[in-house]
Amino acid sequence: MYRILVFEDTPEEADALLGHIKRYGAEHGEQFQTTWERSAITLGEDSPRADLIFMDIEMPGVTGMDAATLLRTFDSVTPIIFVTNLAQFAVKGYEVNALDFIVKPVSYGAFSLRMAKALRVMRENRGSSIAVKTRGGIEILHVEDITYIEVMNHALTYHRTDGEPVVTRSTITEAEESLADKPFVRINKSFLVNMRHIASVHGQEVELFSGEVLPIGRSMRKAAVERIAAYLGSMG
Repeated sequence: MYRILVFEDTPEEADALLGHIKRYGAEHGEQFQTTWERSAITLGEDSPRADLIFMDIEMPGVTGMDAATLLRTFDSVTPIIFVTNLAQFAVKGYEVNALDFIVKPVSYGAFSLRMAKALRVMRENRGSSIAVKTRGGIEILHVEDITYIEVMNHALTYHRTDGEPVVTRSTITEAEESLADKPFVRINKSFLVNMRHIASVHGQEVELFSGEVLPIGRSMRKAAVERIAAYLGSMG
């Protein structure tokens, strides 16, 4: 499932865009979780990460261009598609590495072309999937959807953003080795955390965008915090 943010202050325009997203998903067998915001004032470093953002340029208060400029100070990866009344307003989009733009009113044909382009980028950003053996067979998990992995009595639980946790019999060391080239960090003997989902670090705890709080082991704190800081710094 891909998470899409739509920033649009006009309800009718938002409804049209959300309708296009739903139609595209049905036609192409993709699942999208959409969130509509009427103002970009809510966009910040602590906001939940999205896989794609549709940004209206002309919004009252914080404009779409201002919001995109702010976003790029802490997120250089998430693709942005500007939605605008006049094409010349989107020229500055290159300054914030926008993927593309669509001129209003947004037709499904124009949307579909941009969405196909965005989907290729989202798939690249998602990285890879892993196969996890369960009692029922094999579960395929998108690495980006995994928030953290927890071990208890040889039962390894993959917590994720959508769907129920997936449980298998393995060790946290084996999980860590299989995800060595992914942005995961070991914070104690029981938890391996996807750094993409970390909202903040306070003292001996890591808080995720989901609101969950996980303890950092005293002996692992220095190495874990340094790695988290390096990762978050690279996202700027």
